Amino acid sequence: MDISYLKTGNAKQREAFAALDRLGIFETLAAYSPVLAGTFPIDIDVEGSDLDIICEMREPEALEQVLISAYGALERFALSLERMHGDRVIVCNFRFGPWPVEIFAQNRPVTQQNAYKHMVVEDRILKQLGPVFRDNVRKLKSSGVKTEPAFARLLGLEGDPYRLLLDMHGWDEEKLGLFLVQQGFEPA
Repeated sequence: MDISYLKTGNAKQREAFAALDRLGIFETLAAYSPVLAGTFPIDIDVEGSDLDIICEMREPEALEQVLISAYGALERFALSLERMHGDRVIVCNFRFGPWPVEIFAQNRPVTQQNAYKHMVVEDRILKQLGPVFRDNVRKLKSSGVKTEPAFARLLGLEGDPYRLLLDMHGWDEEKLGLFLVQQGFEPA
């Protein structure tokens, strides 16, 4: 995935780009279709936000070896093989300088992973609702609320925020816009 757009983003996005470039993570993980997901691409990161990289993997053992070889010596390196919704997943965390990094991989294309879908729908909402809504998301996140629950709280959603945002991912712009108006928001 091309992350060069971060070079012209805000100061934090430019710093994230430089760190990811120095780390060479997209070259190292190229066989696993890495994508930067989460808060940095959509400009809702707060102090301490992870650089979240999602990947597609077929053989966990091969990716484990790549991760251990490339990042095993870095500060706070931890790698775990887990089960999530019936899938085997790898979660790898480490620090690269001041940056917490998390690599998440599962046996599904990155565009079909929940983290990617959440980011896409959150970006669409942010584009419709503008900077005040973005600032409110950041405020909640700074107080310790995770991203999806922050969106759900601000949108007045009840229930599982992760599931609700996944459902919204499939909505077209008209349906999303109508929903936001019904929730009392005026598009930016």
